[in-house]
Amino acid sequence: MKVQEVMNRAVASCRPDASLAAAAALMWEHSCGQLPVVNHEGKVSAVITDRDICIALGTRNQRACELKVSDVTCRAAVTCHPDDHLRAVLKIMAAEKVRRLPVVDHDGTLVGILSLEDVTLQARHHGDTDRPPVSFEDVMNTLRAIYHRGPQASGHLPAAA
Repeated sequence: MKVQEVMNRAVASCRPDASLAAAAALMWEHSCGQLPVVNHEGKVSAVITDRDICIALGTRNQRACELKVSDVTCRAAVTCHPDDHLRAVLKIMAAEKVRRLPVVDHDGTLVGILSLEDVTLQARHHGDTDRPPVSFEDVMNTLRAIYHRGPQASGHLPAAA
């Protein structure tokens, strides 16, 4: 099964110069916890999560309308393509410890988003003889990797801007 068969094509996104208040409002309106950050050409450069917003606001003495998305996004987006196989994408999610991936075309333009929720809804029981496109075991192995509590990279709070 390929990403394009289960991805959500109606995806909200924001620009790097959007305020955290605007990004949070989009997340509320679209009932999502992550927004791909796109440039003026629609190419994905980063992602911002509801957690990123909360941590930024909790560690800086600034209002949400004063901070820009680009002020708090610190790593490049991990993406996938519509023609990628779901099992391969689950391995990416596990390795990167993410539950959502922006889906981009081969030019890097946003075309959708794939969440672990989307994949879970497609999962089937792995019988004795058949191998479903995505099994419950595939999903559980991904979740275990995402939620594994290994050594933290840093015990410090993010620096204030």
